[in-house]
Amino acid sequence: MKIRINRILEKTVCEGPGKRFCIWVQGCNLHCSGCANQELWESNAGREYETSEILERIKKRSHEIEGITFLGGEPFLQASAVAEIVGEVKKHGLSVLVFTGYHYETLSEGKDISVKKILNNTDVLIDGNFEQRELDLSRPWVGSGNQRFIFLSDRYQDFAEERNRLEIRIHRDGRIEMNGMADIDEIRTWF
Repeated sequence: MKIRINRILEKTVCEGPGKRFCIWVQGCNLHCSGCANQELWESNAGREYETSEILERIKKRSHEIEGITFLGGEPFLQASAVAEIVGEVKKHGLSVLVFTGYHYETLSEGKDISVKKILNNTDVLIDGNFEQRELDLSRPWVGSGNQRFIFLSDRYQDFAEERNRLEIRIHRDGRIEMNGMADIDEIRTWF
């Protein structure tokens, strides 16, 4: 099965509890005002991968990570492929965190079997679209106050909120890559 992905970060501490393998899926039909990932909206951009290739990469990192995180774009627009990946990952004891602009209630009341499989294998669902007028960087991993943490398993029930983190990676070719959540105006003062 194929999945269209914009970016993969094989190990980060900025997108969920512990060290995580993160997958930014390509394609989003929500188009939130102020979205930080507008380059992920176009459904035909990014790169197409076989889910087996993604699973192999996760397996190679499994001894170094606590789990995987799906971000977007909108993961539920590629529900079949995401469901296949999260189903396999859970068999190996890794945790699953999924970001979505949809509301949990809408997803859970639907009839799509792949959506049900994702929800059944997800430990934490962060739901709700980004709302610029509710900008709130005080909570980990989210950008606006309306976004909710839905705990779908007991794995992180005792989770204590932590501060947002920002990773800056400087590559050998000179590229600078930032990952995480921070105030963009504050970041601009660094340069």
